[in-house]
Amino acid sequence: MSGSIIVINPNSTVAVTEAMDKALDPLRLPGGPKIESVTNPDGPPGIECQAHVDDVSLHIRNIIRARDAEAAAFVIACYSDPGMYAARESTSKPVFGIAESGMLSAMSLGSAFGIIAILNRSVPRHIRYIRSLGLEGRLAGDRALELPVVELSNESKTYERMVRVGTELRDLDGADVLVMGCAGMSRYRARLEDQLGIPVVDPSQAAVGMAITAVQLGQTNGRLLQPVAQAAE
Repeated sequence: MSGSIIVINPNSTVAVTEAMDKALDPLRLPGGPKIESVTNPDGPPGIECQAHVDDVSLHIRNIIRARDAEAAAFVIACYSDPGMYAARESTSKPVFGIAESGMLSAMSLGSAFGIIAILNRSVPRHIRYIRSLGLEGRLAGDRALELPVVELSNESKTYERMVRVGTELRDLDGADVLVMGCAGMSRYRARLEDQLGIPVVDPSQAAVGMAITAVQLGQTNGRLLQPVAQAAE
């Protein structure tokens, strides 16, 4: 399978896309697939509620349709995995959501994972998704920074809160591995892991790593026929 891994930031904040893309540099290997990060210009500044998740699902499918011929795989880089199942019906290429990929990676690194969310109102949405995947037995806790996506670039404020929330997940909830609950947190992963002394998973890196493996092995998402015809939207 030839082509690029297209990493879709469903929100419209270019700074989030750029920070995430920089964190993917270690995965750009000689002879490996090209990794391209794109921003959804029609999305909200951040995906912060269920309405945002629902609204951007169509945008994601439109991006996938537009880039399908040149893509080897897609990554949906939002921790709610918006529109992932519909996206998988729109292409035969593998489609990875960063929440699912991040949690699967975390479970290979520890026995109980904790999630660092952006907002308290994100937590119920995470829990619903975790239950739908049957992973609640491995969840230690889900705690929020109470910072919107657009404020994650404030390094001193964000990192201080990540340390505090990560410490609570480790010491109070029993997490032995953490998952960062937003693609915009990428820049803090290594520093946070060093400070807390437990593994910290950047879900975008986890999803792209899985995509690289799928591309190198020539895997599809199981849809070998033409994509399902789309109803008028």
